[in-house]
Order: sequence, then C-alpha cells, then structure tokens
Amino acid sequence: MQTYKIAVIAGDGIGPEVISEGKKVLEGIAGLDGGFRAEFTDFPWGCEYYLKTGRMMEENGLEKLKNFDAIYLGAVGYPGVPDNVSLGGLLLEIRRGFDEYVNLRPVKLLKGAPCPLKDVRQEDIDMIVVRENSEGEYANVGARLFPGTHQEMALQTGVFSRKGCERVIRYAYELAKREHKTLTSISKGNALGYSMVFWDQIFKEVGEEYPDVETSSLLVDAASMFFVKDPGRFQVVVTSNLFGDILTDLGAAIAGGMGLAAGANLNPERTFPSMFEPIHGSAPDIAGKGLANPLAAIWSIGQMLDFFGHEDWGRRVIDAIETLLVEKKTLTPDLGGRAKTSDIGDAILEILRR
Repeated sequence: MQTYKIAVIAGDGIGPEVISEGKKVLEGIAGLDGGFRAEFTDFPWGCEYYLKTGRMMEENGLEKLKNFDAIYLGAVGYPGVPDNVSLGGLLLEIRRGFDEYVNLRPVKLLKGAPCPLKDVRQEDIDMIVVRENSEGEYANVGARLFPGTHQEMALQTGVFSRKGCERVIRYAYELAKREHKTLTSISKGNALGYSMVFWDQIFKEVGEEYPDVETSSLLVDAASMFFVKDPGRFQVVVTSNLFGDILTDLGAAIAGGMGLAAGANLNPERTFPSMFEPIHGSAPDIAGKGLANPLAAIWSIGQMLDFFGHEDWGRRVIDAIETLLVEKKTLTPDLGGRAKTSDIGDAILEILRR
C-alpha cells in the first residue's frame, strides 16, 4: 500500500481548525480508496513559534521537510508579528528553498457558491491561474538607502530570469494544450519596459512550439477589468508573481469568496515536496470559535490528490463541495449557515460515501 508522508504546518489563527478538517477528509478518502494511506507529521511553526524563538521555523526546517511527499499549510500571520516577517520566514522560504515555481490557483464558480457579479452563469467563471512563484517582484532584492534622512529611499528589484519565466510559461502552455483550453498571458509591458517586455518576448517565443494553443496577451489593468466584466474569456492564465497574487484574490472574490480559494505550490520535477494551502489569511478575530470555513483547505486536499495521481478523487472532492453548497444543510456562517468548522469535514465525507 502506498503511504504518503505529509508535513503539516497548521500555522496561526484559524489555520489549525481548517487543516484539521482537511486531514479528516484525506484520511477518510484513504479509507474509502483502500490503496493508499496518509501519514501526517505536525510542525509547530508560525507566529507563535516566532514569538518564542525569534524564527518562523527551525533553522534546519527545510532539511526536516525535504523528504516528505507534500506539505500541507494552514495560515500564517498574527498581530504583533510584521507581515513581511511571517511571510518571508516561512511561506516564501519554503517556496524558494524547494523551487516551487508554479503556483496553481483554480478560479472556478462552483454550483451553489455565491457570486457578486450580475447575470453571470456558473460556466462563465472557470479558469486556472498559473502564477510564477519563485522570483519576479517577490525575489526580495533591494536596499534602503540614507535611512533617517530626507534623502531616504527604498529600492525594490524585480528579478525575471529567462529560466524562471520560460519554465512557468511552458508549464502553462502544456496545461492549455492538455486541457484543450485557451491561454492568456498577463503582464504590463507598456510601463515596465524591461521585466514585462522580457516576459512578453518569452511568452511569444515559447508559443512558437505550441501552434495549436490559442493565445492572447493582456495588460494587468485590462485583465482586472475583464475578470469582473467578462470572466468567461479566461481559461488558462499565466502571469508574474505579484500580478498573480493580486488577480487570484480578485478571482476568489468573484468565485465564492476566500473561504473557497485553494492554492498549490508545485515543484513539477518533484525534486522537492510541493505545498498545498488555502490562500485565505489567519483571521485571528474568529480563531477558536468554530466559525472558519474549511472548504478551501479541503479543496487544496483535492489538489494534493491530483498531484499524487489520484485525479478521480480530486474531482470527487470538488463534486462533494458542490453538493454541500447546493444542499445548504451544513454551511459555515460566511455562507449563510450555522454549522461549525468541525462539522464540514464530516459532511464532505458523508457525501463522498454516498
């Protein structure tokens, strides 16, 4: 029997609550399938760990994580710990250290999910955003000059390598080819005359190898408008680290909210473990109250199952979430229900057993 070794970093705020439900669902699916099992190892890293030790994770944290099959992350952030510290000391360190250069975020309006857009059909919002995840604007290269003087300035350098751009763009082309979908590149070449012109050039070069993939290119401001006015034009989207971060939050807003937003940080070559997470924040104001919506954490388990080669179970997880939303019997308060966080995993498993 296949055993998947999964490192769990539940993190801060509502992280432990939503991760508990995801673990419950994966263990239940393993029991239903009978062909694999999940073995979880929990790590106490996050902001509480930082306040005790001065580090978001152990100094040899990457060494401890590198032999796992996957990492399951809850949420990071807590009052009193600067956001750049909580993000840079854990999530970004893992992404860079394990070369998780593809951030895969589905923007899909599920049956029964709320949508703030008027006259939009469910099938109009069904895209996958491929976000560059290792460099770009988040490379953390720069300087603070002349601190404390009137001449003080901050320099933030975006890093766009040919290797980094080409491999994520190629991943998006391969995905679009395999799924028989269109591919849209989103950049800002009219204003960012070096980095984004370079990105656009590589998108065109790689595209010559995929003549059967229908492509388009949009500026990020126009793309933001079309995410709202005409989301149906997008199927597969590829974009840079910063633009992808912003656009996928907009995508979550039009596809049911952050409680339904999942993300995968992939090392496609599997040299290192990939990491799966709900993309919402830690919401410390509702932590411990049983109010958090764990469906994004459960959806990210579906992405993990896809990555392990159990695409059938990945689809069934999404189907079960849709059934839950349509039946409206077991929903958390953000979706108009009265259920507790701890009720949702059980409800999903009940649907899967039908």
